[in-house]
Amino acid sequence: MALSYRGLACLLSYPTPAVKETVGAISQAMREENLLPAANRKAVDALIAEIAADDLYDLQERYIDIFDRTRSLSLNLYEHVHGESRERGQAMVALLELYRSRGLELDANELPDFLPVFLEFLSILPQAEAASFLGEAVHVLEAMAARLKKRDSRYQAVFDSLVALAGVRAEAGVVAALLAEPEQDPDDLEALDKTWEESAVTFGPGEAGCPKAEALVEAMRSTPKPAIARGA
Repeated sequence: MALSYRGLACLLSYPTPAVKETVGAISQAMREENLLPAANRKAVDALIAEIAADDLYDLQERYIDIFDRTRSLSLNLYEHVHGESRERGQAMVALLELYRSRGLELDANELPDFLPVFLEFLSILPQAEAASFLGEAVHVLEAMAARLKKRDSRYQAVFDSLVALAGVRAEAGVVAALLAEPEQDPDDLEALDKTWEESAVTFGPGEAGCPKAEALVEAMRSTPKPAIARGA
């Protein structure tokens, strides 16, 4: 089990007391696993320090402004590729079947293209295979990293780290096309309401991919299984 993927999934989860409790174990796991380049790990540690130290309600407000109110930063990967088309639904069904074929079962209210869920799936795969799957989304990850950099958000560190783990870079033109998409003002609540009225997508806070601190540390000491059921 690649704990770096699970740790990054936890950092992208809605901030809760359990997340704040877990971040110290995430930093330790990443140091011991040593999958991330040192520069990426340092940037992730800065995000971890922010989550550990800041007021919970401030963290939650920032998270909502970034990921829930800013559609161009949606954590639902296929929304960036397929929007709300029929193809997105078909792609999610295929992704769900892929998860099941590897022993990962989702809760009924979880979307398979939600990035923390996807990262939990990658954590149970051999590193080369996980990197290959991650590389298929690298254009979205790079675009999101660029948008977060523009906002001076430490969440950029997670997306830069995922690009590093993928080991490939997207074509510049593809990333530029994504960045050319208009971005809504997260404070324009009227426009936001109109957008969600036209969309069936649900952005649910939760702790997908975020194990308890003791579970994370215990997993570091145990032999990884070839596949796991969610929540095991």
